[in-house]
Amino acid sequence: MKIYYRFACLCWLTLLATGLAAEIRLPDLFTDHMVLQREQSVPVWGQAAPGSRITVSFASQEVQAETDKTGQWRVSLAPMEASADPATLTITGDGTLTLDDVLVGEVWLCTGQSNMQWRLLESAGGEEAIAAADYPEIRLFNVSRSVAFGREEGKLANWVRCSPETVPQFSGVGYFFGLDLYRRLGIPIGLINSSYGGSQAEAWTPRSYLAADTALAPTIAREEIWAAERPAVQAEFDRQVAEYKTARAAAEESGDKLPRPPRVPDALRDYRIAGSIYGNMIEPLTPFAIRGALWYQGESNEERAEQYEGLLTTMIRSWRDEWGQGDFPFAIVQLPNFRAVSEQPEDEAWSHLRDRQRRVAESVDNTGLIVTIDVGEANDIHPTNKKDVGSRLARWALAQVYGADELAGGPRFERVKFKNSKAILYFDRVGDGLTTRDGEAPAEFAVAGQDGEWTWAEANIVGKDKVVVRSASVDRPVAVRYAFNRNPANPNLTNDSGVPASPFRTDDFTGPTHGRR
Repeated sequence: MKIYYRFACLCWLTLLATGLAAEIRLPDLFTDHMVLQREQSVPVWGQAAPGSRITVSFASQEVQAETDKTGQWRVSLAPMEASADPATLTITGDGTLTLDDVLVGEVWLCTGQSNMQWRLLESAGGEEAIAAADYPEIRLFNVSRSVAFGREEGKLANWVRCSPETVPQFSGVGYFFGLDLYRRLGIPIGLINSSYGGSQAEAWTPRSYLAADTALAPTIAREEIWAAERPAVQAEFDRQVAEYKTARAAAEESGDKLPRPPRVPDALRDYRIAGSIYGNMIEPLTPFAIRGALWYQGESNEERAEQYEGLLTTMIRSWRDEWGQGDFPFAIVQLPNFRAVSEQPEDEAWSHLRDRQRRVAESVDNTGLIVTIDVGEANDIHPTNKKDVGSRLARWALAQVYGADELAGGPRFERVKFKNSKAILYFDRVGDGLTTRDGEAPAEFAVAGQDGEWTWAEANIVGKDKVVVRSASVDRPVAVRYAFNRNPANPNLTNDSGVPASPFRTDDFTGPTHGRR
């Protein structure tokens, strides 16, 4: 599969000026109604005839560049203060191109798989949110999945003002995040939604970074296997689709239950190929100035949970390298509660991937973990409560990025000390002190001894930042887990934010996806 890079994957904007075909071409990100990032250098780039002199004017700034031998040019606007006054960005070369209604504020990238892609119109409370979405200072850029992969012609997207007409198809999580941010900061907000349902993290990562790591290189090798299998897989899938259509027509005529359509094989999913989404839906956005990124993904990597820690760490590093604006803030939405509630402690892949997300947030600078262990749905991998997720993302951003005097989220596990029959757990980010959301003792703690067998334990809050855990059936615990089941019944430990503490484990026992690459 061909992966398009940098300018090759962009649809260019052409201007006809003074009756002559004078081309000044910009990446799709540059359109009327866009938002430029405040308080940092803002790259502006494009193409024109080789050797052309390009002048970019915005507000009180005027900067110049000369195109190289391939016709590419790039300038940088100096950092600017936020402004809701519509301004014009002018690019002059052999002709003149103008972009109108440009604001300056905060720009965030909203990205990941289906739970980030999940539209506002499908979200709980979406109908009311859409009706009230008259916020012209919030601007939306909704990257087209079809155009990005070249299945359709056109532009990746256009910047649009947020309105009841433009917001229904936008990410529910992204919109609720942006709205909370706008209400608190009172400045223009630009939201870029680049998300793809069913995608795996390796598809969002440049192949060169994957190839450089022996633990991640197998994600590239899979494409070689799929490529060899693809003709036969395509033929079989076509046969299944034909049978499905026949069966569906018969069911519709008889009034019987409709059959399920056949599942698209991985070999035919271009959005699962290593580097494919990066090349089509992320690289075209670089180096557009952003404040940071919101990442909601992991469901499709469940069966390789152990590998995910290194994969996500590498992906974050690659994006920061390619954007070239330092270690920008990166929020990780932790997987929510999902599947049936179990009466006994579990040791399942879903929980291990969730824990790997926590580990990345602890080890990678300027990242944040957004806990959603209480807002999932047992029977649906797509919980419709996107408002709480967006609000928790905004809480983290306000506290950690914008310096608001509030907690970024629930308490965080810091360390454990084992003493005879009990485990003493220490937490940070406790605010006024650890508490529970229901006033009862902390629930969902389990302990294990040297045999690695897990059993539920009693827990008590001691002082401001400690929880003491013990079980009568484990004389000398060596490990503790909290809310580690896929769908814990009552993860009630919190601080005065009301946001639950993240599920965690103190052990490094071998997990159910050990060695899977």
